[in-house]
Amino acid sequence: MTLRSALAPMVRCVAALACATAILATAALSVVAAEPSASPAAPGGDPRSSGQGPGLVGDPLFAIGMVLVVGLISAVLALAWVRLTARGGRGGNGRS
Repeated sequence: MTLRSALAPMVRCVAALACATAILATAALSVVAAEPSASPAAPGGDPRSSGQGPGLVGDPLFAIGMVLVVGLISAVLALAWVRLTARGGRGGNGRS
């Protein structure tokens, strides 16, 4: 084993550490550049509503209902797919 072949893994390791350090330093610069103070509040309360102040925006019961409908539809479609693509025979793992 030559000295050059023995040092090759160490050189790769040092190069990888240098690249990782450069990437982390670049990422840290964006954090340092951010302003630590909060942005000023919009006059009149929540900018997403018509001056009503903070609270829920939209219709949460409708959103919950639609999530349940999508879940039921996906469950029915999954069961139909399993039934339609099942191989012949009953029981076991379907490999008959």
